Amino acid sequence: MRDIFEKIRENKGPLGQYSQVGHGYFFFPKLEGPIGNKMKFRGKDALTWSLNNYLGLANHPEVREADAKAAEEWGLAYPMGARMMSGNSNQHEELEAELTSFVNKEDTILLNYGYQGMSSSIDALVDRNDVIVYDSESHACIMDGMRMHIGKRFVYKHNDMESLRAQLARATKLVADTTGGILVITEGVFGMAGDQGLLKEIVDLKSDFDFRLFVDDAHGIGTLGPTGAGTGEEQGCMDGIDVYFGTFAKSFSLIGGFISSEEKVIEYLRYNTRSQIFAKSLPMPLVIGALKRLELMRTQPEHKENLWKIVNLLQGKLRENGFNLGRTNSCVTPVFLNGGPFEAANVILDLRENHGIFCSMVVYPVVPKDTIMLRLIPTAVHTEEDVNYTIEIFTQIKKKLEDGFYAKDKIVYE
Repeated sequence: MRDIFEKIRENKGPLGQYSQVGHGYFFFPKLEGPIGNKMKFRGKDALTWSLNNYLGLANHPEVREADAKAAEEWGLAYPMGARMMSGNSNQHEELEAELTSFVNKEDTILLNYGYQGMSSSIDALVDRNDVIVYDSESHACIMDGMRMHIGKRFVYKHNDMESLRAQLARATKLVADTTGGILVITEGVFGMAGDQGLLKEIVDLKSDFDFRLFVDDAHGIGTLGPTGAGTGEEQGCMDGIDVYFGTFAKSFSLIGGFISSEEKVIEYLRYNTRSQIFAKSLPMPLVIGALKRLELMRTQPEHKENLWKIVNLLQGKLRENGFNLGRTNSCVTPVFLNGGPFEAANVILDLRENHGIFCSMVVYPVVPKDTIMLRLIPTAVHTEEDVNYTIEIFTQIKKKLEDGFYAKDKIVYE
């Protein structure tokens, strides 16, 4: 027998192996100052493209006022306990009703955290006889939810409808003589590459197969659709989404999330989603804060308009200057460059230390070998000046990368 700590010391995991050289810089960096387009990193000004503050609501004066008043009136402890036992309130139910109306479903359940709520709701919805069919690029919260499923699960190639059709046929045969059903899970917007899930095409497959559709729309809620109700609204197929998940962590600039569906399904989830039954409900300031943010989404469309002005400007100018943005058709802006992990680290060092630009870096195994992905998140509070400066510096970075500058052992800071 071996001490489990010995195993951990020997193998820190795929990311943990770099902790000694990357902690505090590439991993767990500290951005300081008011949330916005410009913050502080290691004491220096940084033009920040890495925050999911899509609509710029994090520091909106009305939002800050509502948050402060709610914290003063209620504190962070109220209501004390899980929703089922002692943690319910009129405000929690009001927020659920407003979200239900916003996404045009029958009912809604609040989630204290989006990640655990998504994972736990998958566990609640399916049993051993059911089959899950899911997109190969599904988010980690979906993957973790499926790990708890003791029945079958089949994966289809990303956004490949022929692959999905094949897996649905396979699943249909499996459940034909059982009490099981089929749950298809995908995302509204895939958070790394930025492409929308083919929701309309998936809904159309219901004419040939019997299944329910569960959509994680974390990056779609607030950013897509005429009213901001998400990717289903954008694609004109919201009615075909049977279970709709939205998070407060992106457009709402908050904590928590929600699931909307038909009334009987939400009633079932209220009494069977373990992460909500056995965990403290959302504190009152977060509930009141979410209500205020939702109000601004509905009454101040200029935030979404400003967001897309910046998105279109940034993505348009990047493409004009020869940058590869992959398949994105959302706010998420991936910039793909050629180079390995060492070159990627030097690119980030140069961007942050010499040019004051902070963005996220993604390398293998998330993207193919010898590929660097710089992930930019535009927001409503970025400016045209921010975009122009970023294009200028990225153009320089790309040329230096192509010239082999970042293959040096060390980047000399200017």
